[in-house]
Amino acid sequence: MAAALGAAGGSLAGRCAYAASAASRVGGRRGSSTRTATARSAQLSVAATSAEDATYRVMSQNQEVSVVAVVGTRLVSDAASRHQTAPTATAALGRSMIAALLLGTFKGDDETVQINFKGDGPLGQITVISDNTGQVKGMVSNPNADPPLRPDGKLNVGAAVGRGILTVSRAHPDWKAPFTGMVNITTGEIAEDIAVYLQESEQVNSAIAVGVSIDRGMDVRSAGGYMVQVLPFASDETIAALERTISSLPSTTDMIADGVTAQEIAEKVLGELGTLSEVAVSSAPRYGPCDIKDLRGRMMRALASMGRAEVESIIEEQGQVEVTCEFCKDTVVFTQDELLAAKDGI
Repeated sequence: MAAALGAAGGSLAGRCAYAASAASRVGGRRGSSTRTATARSAQLSVAATSAEDATYRVMSQNQEVSVVAVVGTRLVSDAASRHQTAPTATAALGRSMIAALLLGTFKGDDETVQINFKGDGPLGQITVISDNTGQVKGMVSNPNADPPLRPDGKLNVGAAVGRGILTVSRAHPDWKAPFTGMVNITTGEIAEDIAVYLQESEQVNSAIAVGVSIDRGMDVRSAGGYMVQVLPFASDETIAALERTISSLPSTTDMIADGVTAQEIAEKVLGELGTLSEVAVSSAPRYGPCDIKDLRGRMMRALASMGRAEVESIIEEQGQVEVTCEFCKDTVVFTQDELLAAKDGI
């Protein structure tokens, strides 16, 4: 595939991508496409059996390879609960969020990454935004998308996403314009598509694994992934060592479900190459930013921009307004007094 690593790298990148697409599976019955508040509590208790959420970056001892590893079980559980996603939609959204963390965490201050899958499958569009501190949020057009399982019993994320365009944008307040790259969606399985993007748009040799595992109760059992980036001067011996190590690893989701941490995943990926621990950095991924005060301020400004006549019409017809953030699914209620204040400010 396009995400080749030197002369021997195509097979390495291919195996990482396969690990990602094989990670989401369902045991037993299919669940409902919606979840109650009680189900959310149960979901988070299931997630508690896996390793703690964390993002960890480290280099090999010879400084020829960089690895970022993410454990994001609670993060994906939170997203699934907010958006009440069906199992396949959960897997697609969760994989995309993990990929955004891999691309965006530990970058320059205030830099953000936005990933957008616009496919022709029943899921519609996936939009995910992450920042350099480990905050990430996302949404899907159709949270109920849940096509039949693949013949091997795994969730059919590729069919849910379909074919179309993957767009990745990197932005910073000091830049005149975002850096945006676009590639065709090749599989819809997320990891393979991100690897192709990195190779074709950023000319980065990488291998990516992202996965979300769903348990028999239709809750998130484990979620996470890793990204390997080989520097241009890496030796054939280094690439061969990565080949040997990654080919022998269990699936990322199985490791996380067994309690393997993000740091331990990175160490396992590097294997005999070892780690340069003095340059390691870590953070705790979290859903957001979803600050309710900031949300109220932005929504009030949006109401004020509607125009005096339209705000007066809302006051007359409804008396109050409920506005829901499509990313966070938090709802803000503006009372009549607040609407009158917004009208007076126009």
